Amino acid sequence: MKKTLIIGASTNSERYAYKAAHMLTAKGHSIINIGVKEGEVAGVKIEKPSEPYHDVDTITLYIGVPTQPQYYNYILETKPKRVVFNPGTENAELEDMLEQNGIEAVEACTLVLLTTGQY
Repeated sequence: MKKTLIIGASTNSERYAYKAAHMLTAKGHSIINIGVKEGEVAGVKIEKPSEPYHDVDTITLYIGVPTQPQYYNYILETKPKRVVFNPGTENAELEDMLEQNGIEAVEACTLVLLTTGQY
């Protein structure tokens, strides 16, 4: 199973980050929720970014491009194997930074990857 860090976690059941958290845990993946609002999603508390984790396989992004720069160092220091850019989060600058640091950048939808068994 792939430990996944969700950036942009939300307690709003209409948000794709919320749906992804539930689908990831239902499929046996452990998650870390990073977001700005307090709360809990899929039984896991939402944290503010602080110390980077070092055992993360995948980061899945649910924040827009204007918000992403404040997370650049956090993402790079976490050193995941890959970062999934969900629709609307695509960012050529960050993708280049990731690839320069040996981190795979994937433009895809986490929900689709999970549904089709490609996660």
